[in-house]
Amino acid sequence: QVQLVESGGGLVQAGASLRLSCAASGRTFSGYVMAWWRQAPGKEREFVAALIWGGRNTYYADSVKGRFTISRDNAQIRLYLQMNSLKTEDTAVYYCAAGPRLPIESPGSYDYWSQGTQVTVSS
Repeated sequence: QVQLVESGGGLVQAGASLRLSCAASGRTFSGYVMAWWRQAPGKEREFVAALIWGGRNTYYADSVKGRFTISRDNAQIRLYLQMNSLKTEDTAVYYCAAGPRLPIESPGSYDYWSQGTQVTVSS
């Protein structure tokens, strides 16, 4: 049974940093797209960042480029999202997701989703 369990959300002030972690288990994720998504109240789910497990490239939404960094721990099968210079507009429920297909910006490309963690950035 595939599980994506994330942690690390919370309440921070604008300008602060936060790191999200996602522990993946239940299958081999080699070649899978591993991504972070977010959903703010009243808005559609939005792509944030992605990488391909075993690959070198990373991909970011324009809104987070230069502030967020996606990374992985191969040994522990963990995905991370380091979020710096947080803004109030980053407030959302954040999800990690895994899927075998492209495009990375389509939620339909992902078969597995975490439960979500709330990130709230106050002004």
